[in-house]
Amino acid sequence: MENDTAGCPVSGQLWTRRTTASVAEQVHCLYGIDICDRTVSRLLREHGYALRVNHKSIASCNPARRDGQFAMIAVLRARGERNNIPMISVDTKKKELVGRFSNAGAKWGRTPEKVNDHDFRSHADGIAVPYGIYDLHANAGSFYVGCSHDTPQFAVECIAQWWHGEGRLRYPDATEIVILADSGGSNGCRPRAWKYFLQHVLANRFNLQVTVAHYPAGASKYNPIEHRLFSEVSKHWAGVPLESFEIILRYLKTTTTRTGLSVSATLVEDEYEKGIKISQPQMKSLNLEYSNTIPQWNYSIKPQMLNDTMSADTG
Repeated sequence: MENDTAGCPVSGQLWTRRTTASVAEQVHCLYGIDICDRTVSRLLREHGYALRVNHKSIASCNPARRDGQFAMIAVLRARGERNNIPMISVDTKKKELVGRFSNAGAKWGRTPEKVNDHDFRSHADGIAVPYGIYDLHANAGSFYVGCSHDTPQFAVECIAQWWHGEGRLRYPDATEIVILADSGGSNGCRPRAWKYFLQHVLANRFNLQVTVAHYPAGASKYNPIEHRLFSEVSKHWAGVPLESFEIILRYLKTTTTRTGLSVSATLVEDEYEKGIKISQPQMKSLNLEYSNTIPQWNYSIKPQMLNDTMSADTG
């Protein structure tokens, strides 16, 4: 084992590149002793050897950019709290098959729930796409449960619907909204359609400046919506088969916490087309201003003009 052993000089922890099967075979060849893999494993542990696992420690982006982005988001949040600028954290929660399918977690009950033995898409009554919006100031969440595809247009129209029904009532004097989002998905930093629809569906329609900051790749769990809203929903419906859209909406609406979280939920039955392409001329027409600090993840979209039909559109 000497030539196949490595270790830590500080802790004394040892490891080897050889498998237990190859060690057992070598013992048999050299000493004529038959020994099983499990015995080899036990003996290795007794002599200070340990199994090694993969460590997720290689950042997917430059550490300086990552730290810089967190600092940028901290500045935005501090400004928003100081000036009462509406700030929302957005993302799509895990899509759910609608039907008697197994749902992670456990719940109290006299008997276990009987569900399908396989999670086949063909057996589902549909797929629920829960797009979430978390208002950082109000500690309030809103879900717009789609029945179609999770697209940038869907994401922006959910935000617009939230602003029309809730946001502008909480912040009647607001001229700007700050959006915190992941760097991937329907509200990611790459899709052109995300920026295009923010301009036309949100900024222009409501005469709002839209400031967006994306969390670095691999850092989505720092997005407030993940640990302040999504986690509470997952705990609330743990072990409950999501048999219908009505059940999904009911569990979303009844999610609460001791700190006063309130949640609303709306079903969105519109169809959304995948793969909408936004041309370069269309992008150049946007009133889009990138930040000097990591422009890939930070930008603002200003309204191009006050829509004359806004009053009719928004009531």
